[in-house]
Amino acid sequence: MDTAATAPPGTTAEGATAATARLRTRLPARAVALRHPRFDPYWLALGLFAAYATLSVCRYRRMATMSWDLGIFEQAIRAYAHFQAPIADLKGPGANILGDHFSPITALLAPLYRLFPGPVTLLLAQAALFALSAVPVARTGARLLGRARGLAIGTAYGLAWGLQRAVDFDFHEICFALPLIAFSLEAVILRRWYAAMLWAAPLVFVKEDMGATVAAIGAVIVVRVWRERETGITPLAVALMGFGVLVSALALGVVIPGFNGAGSYGYWDKVGSGGGSDAVIPFATALRTLLWTLLPTTGLLALRSPLLLAALPTLGWRFVSHDEHYWGTDWHYSAVLMPVVFLALVDALDRIGTSGSGRLVRYARQLPAAVCAAALALTTSLPLAGLAEEATYREPPHVQAAERLLDRIPDGATVEANVGPITRLTSRCRVFWVGSTQGVTPRYLALAEPPDRTVRQELAYAKQLHPDARYEALARAGGYFLLRLKTPSAAGR
Repeated sequence: MDTAATAPPGTTAEGATAATARLRTRLPARAVALRHPRFDPYWLALGLFAAYATLSVCRYRRMATMSWDLGIFEQAIRAYAHFQAPIADLKGPGANILGDHFSPITALLAPLYRLFPGPVTLLLAQAALFALSAVPVARTGARLLGRARGLAIGTAYGLAWGLQRAVDFDFHEICFALPLIAFSLEAVILRRWYAAMLWAAPLVFVKEDMGATVAAIGAVIVVRVWRERETGITPLAVALMGFGVLVSALALGVVIPGFNGAGSYGYWDKVGSGGGSDAVIPFATALRTLLWTLLPTTGLLALRSPLLLAALPTLGWRFVSHDEHYWGTDWHYSAVLMPVVFLALVDALDRIGTSGSGRLVRYARQLPAAVCAAALALTTSLPLAGLAEEATYREPPHVQAAERLLDRIPDGATVEANVGPITRLTSRCRVFWVGSTQGVTPRYLALAEPPDRTVRQELAYAKQLHPDARYEALARAGGYFLLRLKTPSAAGR
């Protein structure tokens, strides 16, 4: 092709060639600019988002959901998206989610859900929030410790077992807590006190227990300000502590009891002396959880930083609980500890610097690489290891059969279901948890059952659930049973 023929009017072939050369020069220059160290945290966050999102969405496609939480939050956020009260029928017919946990921050996802309705939207939002929390960790590490060590700590954080367990446990409101905690503690380390308090304050809207974490961050600021001998900040930090305690008290004593109609907080029986349970966390279990929280993540060096105070409220309520699920390292309960311990590590490493004993300095110098290597090694037995397995990306044949079965349920129908079918129905039906319809007789029963379960057994189970109703078996496929209420109007919804 003639270059002159493609040049703008009034330009010569030489001018067009020069312009092309300048364009080619600018493109590599921009590519080089994107490799600047300041972009490292954002590239890391992008990679983590891709990994978290892939793991979550692939698990959803395989119908490998482990709990009802994703369905509960979708019901609440779906209601927010349509300017309705956040009713989560899975918790009971007409149950307002604010009467279970005080998590109004989830309403921020309503506009996104309105545009893209479905559980995948929630999973992607959680992946993005988790990945975003890696930015202040890696950025602060690079600023104080150097590019390589900061990137190593950021990578170790992104692969931390606490985050991986949370990603593998569907959606939960704590996904909002991680970036808020991380940005707040980053500001504490950098002595940006006002920013630290502004980032911490919204934590009270994540969950009712987060007010104690807000108070703990206020206490960290008081300790740091006292050491720095700065004036004027302490009263505000104390006010932040009072704010966190006050909002949690109101949530536990007024808001939640007011919305649930029971007049009390439904989880008191799991902590303290409530409920009459004698279960006490064994010392070995508590020690194991503490070591997992501090040893592979920080080599115990986080113990040298006052930032670790921010982890005490979460560890405290978990360890005084009577519920064994809170004690260990499974599920999502340890996720909020990860930004605390990793930023405490950065703070401790910065404080050590070149001071202290030679042995301590050498240990501190090698620790970022060590925790990164530990995170990579542990990942081989953690959820993200599934990204290297072909089965993760393959949709099993039984899933397609089950989806075709559930598609027979019309939009807007009332459905009683167990874990398997929930997330395929909550975006378009009114879904109840099996055995908890509280007098409501649903039109359909959608149940995931063992292969040896017979139709007669399912009909008997339906009779047990609803003695005054008669159900007929529509079909079974992919390990799922679909039953429909047998009435003169059964052809309707």
